[in-house]
Amino acid sequence: MPGGASLHRPLPPLPTTVVGSYPQPEWLVDRQALARRGPPRVRAREIWRVAPELLAGAQEDATLLAIRDFERAGIDILTDGEMRRESYSNRFATALDGVDPERIGQAPSRVGRPDRVPLVVGPVRRRGPVEVDDVTFLRANTERTTKITVPGPFTMSQQCQDDHYGDRRALALAYADALNEEVHDLVAAGADVVQLDEPYLQSFLEDARAYALEAIDRALAGVTVPTVLHTCFGYAHFIKDKSGAEGAGLGYPFLEELAATGADQLAIEAAQPRLDLSVLDRLGAKTVVLGVIDLADPAPETAEVVAGRIRAALEHLPPERLVLAPDCGMKYLPRATAYGKLVALVEGAQLVRAEL
Repeated sequence: MPGGASLHRPLPPLPTTVVGSYPQPEWLVDRQALARRGPPRVRAREIWRVAPELLAGAQEDATLLAIRDFERAGIDILTDGEMRRESYSNRFATALDGVDPERIGQAPSRVGRPDRVPLVVGPVRRRGPVEVDDVTFLRANTERTTKITVPGPFTMSQQCQDDHYGDRRALALAYADALNEEVHDLVAAGADVVQLDEPYLQSFLEDARAYALEAIDRALAGVTVPTVLHTCFGYAHFIKDKSGAEGAGLGYPFLEELAATGADQLAIEAAQPRLDLSVLDRLGAKTVVLGVIDLADPAPETAEVVAGRIRAALEHLPPERLVLAPDCGMKYLPRATAYGKLVALVEGAQLVRAEL
């Protein structure tokens, strides 16, 4: 496996993966209601269409659909599609001690608007496993390499109202300790790869520079499987234009600093924002999980378009340090579109592998 300990399942050169989420079926969630709001930071149980006593079984059925789509498309490193989640972060963030189970807090979103968030009223601690059953189910239902995602400590420290610590660094480190316990349990349950999702690194730069690397490394301390740090500009469903100034493409304001983290791999989006790939030269020895699928484009790419994006990345990185993915989670896409884009991802990778 590029960028970490070797796995017990062989991977091809230029392996393909997903960032995390896959479209949830209409029979499972109210997708229109989900799309009208921003990603929920507190629980949003109203989006589920299935009765509470039937929900766990329905989520397992949806997870099997996601796994089979990944396998049919030919993806090498699978997640569970995050079928059990209302957003990438709220399921874990609201399962911790220290978070008020009834009252809701408020904090600025990454674009500065007020957001409903968890209210921290005491010491943040993990009371027990949150995603271990997800890993166990995934491991039991595929023979391919598995990845599980968890929200990062920095992002969770920004997505809450802190009425206890009075110190964002202390709060982020408390989240990191809770995450570290969770990650070790996820590895013990069979996760081959663990990914921290840290989109808020790109929006709260002063805090990120002050303590994000410390919190991330604390969350990953002692982890023996390959670890990934994902950071992005936001879902394409909500951020339609990532073209940057004069169409030159967005640049990451907090990326090169991440070369110093303990994470083995950095997962970044490059297709929609038309990222200047010369930044790949400045990421130290990290393996890069590169977004080569534009999730703002409603049409699946052709294999040759994807291959062209891969070839451009190989001008900066050797193939053993490159993993291929969509830009971000695919949660808000129609399922047929998401599947078509995954097929294009795999076929584009196959074209370039034949050239190596």
